[in-house]
Amino acid sequence: MNLQEYIDLVFTDYTLRTITLGTAVLGAICGMLGSFAVLRKQSLLGDAISHAALPGIAIAFLLIGTKNSSVFLLGALISGLIGTFWIRGIIKNTHLKSDTALGLILSLFFGFGMLLLTYIQKLPNANQAGLESYLFGQAATLLESDVWLMVVVTSISLCILLLFWKELKLLLFDADYTKTLGFNTRFLDILITSFIVIAIVLGLQTVGVVLMSAMLLAPAAAARQWTNSLSIMVILAAIFGALSGVVGTAISASYNNLSTGPVIVLVAGVFVLFSFIFSPGRGLLFREIRFRKNRNDLQLHKTLSFMYNIAKTHEDITHPHAIKILNNFQGFTRKSLQKLEDKDYIKVEGTMWSMTKSGYQAAANLYNQLTNNEDE
Repeated sequence: MNLQEYIDLVFTDYTLRTITLGTAVLGAICGMLGSFAVLRKQSLLGDAISHAALPGIAIAFLLIGTKNSSVFLLGALISGLIGTFWIRGIIKNTHLKSDTALGLILSLFFGFGMLLLTYIQKLPNANQAGLESYLFGQAATLLESDVWLMVVVTSISLCILLLFWKELKLLLFDADYTKTLGFNTRFLDILITSFIVIAIVLGLQTVGVVLMSAMLLAPAAAARQWTNSLSIMVILAAIFGALSGVVGTAISASYNNLSTGPVIVLVAGVFVLFSFIFSPGRGLLFREIRFRKNRNDLQLHKTLSFMYNIAKTHEDITHPHAIKILNNFQGFTRKSLQKLEDKDYIKVEGTMWSMTKSGYQAAANLYNQLTNNEDE
């Protein structure tokens, strides 16, 4: 299936169109809200909430005895919120740190959820539960009503972010200062955490309990590499999340026996890897380029300074000196010598070099700058 055939199929096939739109909207809301989780150093929060939602799904099935996605999501939401407030309570009322509380709730709730799933599998009506799809996700079960629900939640989240933008920005970077200004930090914290829980619950049907945290964090982590601005980061994270959903769905639809959820997460991981390597500010590639450039500049400056110390002992700076004088100098290389000649700082004739006036002046400025820094 080529690209044109796939695009035509998106507009004509109900199931593929629903899945594509659903994963795109889910990726956007997860990227948008995941930015706050990443910046608040609560990366494990998404993992803990998604796992904490599993018991709610199982209990919802035990109560109604039949498969109902809306009821399952409601149960997941309640269970996720309970897990979230337990985490807050543990952090506030004990000496345990946040990572310990997150790991504890994650393990307890997920273990309880798996216990309930094992019990449900032995029930007569277990075949209609379909709860295993919530572990790793099953995007094919998305309905148009599910997509509209995601759109509504995304719109509400966007409105809340815009309404409380300044307050949430202050809370992210200086919670104490936010409190001194008279803002209710507890309300703001509960507000953003509640929307993160809702976004995670919406994604359980598509990506699943196990992989949902990656969907929340990967777009935000990728966006963080490209900017220091919160607003740009939120926008980029939403774009990366939406693209992950669309591209992941396209790859899954183009090949047989590929689950949509894991493919979406892998595509999001590619965005993260690409950002870690190629982002101009923090990328490994540009960091290595800057490191090599700084090292070469330092080598050049050391060589020029050494030459300056030799040349300043002579009244005539154009006095030729043998290259062998540089042989015992650690910073000297033939490449640095060539660069100095290209800059018209020195002239090289055979095995002799001499310093030009511009080179002598540049070296004198560099020498004075180093001397002043040492004095300070």
